[in-house]
Amino acid sequence: MKTDIDIHNHCHFSFDLWLTLIKSHPEFKTKRVELFSSFFNVDKPIDEVAKTVKYYDDLCNTINEVTGGNIDTFEIYLMILGALNVDVKLLNKEKLNEFYVRSEELFLEYKPVIIFENIHDFFGEIKNQGKTINILSNTGFIKGKTMRKFLIHENLDQYIDFHIYSDEINCSKPNPLIFQEVKNNLKDQDLPLHQILHIGDNPVADYKGAADFGFSAHLLKH
Repeated sequence: MKTDIDIHNHCHFSFDLWLTLIKSHPEFKTKRVELFSSFFNVDKPIDEVAKTVKYYDDLCNTINEVTGGNIDTFEIYLMILGALNVDVKLLNKEKLNEFYVRSEELFLEYKPVIIFENIHDFFGEIKNQGKTINILSNTGFIKGKTMRKFLIHENLDQYIDFHIYSDEINCSKPNPLIFQEVKNNLKDQDLPLHQILHIGDNPVADYKGAADFGFSAHLLKH
């Protein structure tokens, strides 16, 4: 996979996370649905809960891409629970946060699978050439703070100069503001935009978003 990414003509590399570097653990989403159902006492069959979770996960991702904004994780929970006839007025932020903590524990137990082969060698090669790397990821159920914990656990954080997650700056790819944030975080503010390469799997959010902003862009196809 890495052989078709040219690291010689670029000085900075921006990577998407989901379906670019990693994918969900095969059991994680099932376990999360089970936790969702039991934690909030959802009185619906588990397959209906699973369908509802997936529907709102996909919908909110699409809304974020279309509007360039960022729907909060707790808002996604409330939409799902409302659709499952749970009385959301009885909930509060403390309860939602307690669920997030539990789901983060589950996420770190059923960790994502790294799909970008030889990633440590590839990142090491970039850094050995004196070049820089960032993560640029839209988030939904899993916040940026949790992704940071995962990347530290995988010893990948050592290669990453900075992280940008949509929940932390309240905008999502392909919004030009999120690519501007990449530019703002570079040590070399005079670096020409075309020497920044953004790599991702999404034709709109990653490829078109980066290219429209003026970055070089590489669309990964697994």
